[in-house]
Amino acid sequence: MKLFFLFPMLMAGAVFAEAEIRPIFSNDFSREAVGQLPKDFLAIAGDFTVMEDDRDGRFLVLPGAPLESFGLLFGPTLKGEAGVRARFFGTKAGRKFPAFGLSLGGVGGYRLQVSGNKKLLEIVQGDEVRQSVEYLWNEGGWTNLLLQVRKAGGEWVIEGKVWPSGGVEPAGWMISVSTPVEPPGGRPGLWGTPYSGTPIRFDDLLVIPVGSVIK
Repeated sequence: MKLFFLFPMLMAGAVFAEAEIRPIFSNDFSREAVGQLPKDFLAIAGDFTVMEDDRDGRFLVLPGAPLESFGLLFGPTLKGEAGVRARFFGTKAGRKFPAFGLSLGGVGGYRLQVSGNKKLLEIVQGDEVRQSVEYLWNEGGWTNLLLQVRKAGGEWVIEGKVWPSGGVEPAGWMISVSTPVEPPGGRPGLWGTPYSGTPIRFDDLLVIPVGSVIK
């Protein structure tokens, strides 16, 4: 997976040049030990471990029980503008769906969350839902989540999008909130609530500069 940053050319009829950049942090778990949590990850709650199968290779997994909310922190401590992306895989059981998400700014930061039971995509801070939009999550494949925090004038904008892995990334942001207060600093996070009683998988973690384009 490559990352590119787009810089405008200062000329009439401007075109764009692509310059390859490195992510701030990445982990696809391919080099992590099976049956363990990577050493640089910090579990807030939940028994997260690396597992492996023939279809998906190695990935991080949260067990399907107990039916509570769990999370962990990974990557470097960040403050200010940044983006974070990851893939998630879960399954439903009858009418019960999991909830899963990723965050910036530590435990008290902003989290982009798919809430399958509520059919919503949400931006949550702490225990408060700051914004929500309708989103019908379909099981059966991996799902991409992308969360970004950026400064726009005197405001801070927190925005996110979701799309099926292998599908086309939405051109625009699907959900956003703004605040005059700079979001808290801290490490990125992964979160899951296995309401369906089935495991939730996590993979392909990326922390990227604002404005990055993944190809």
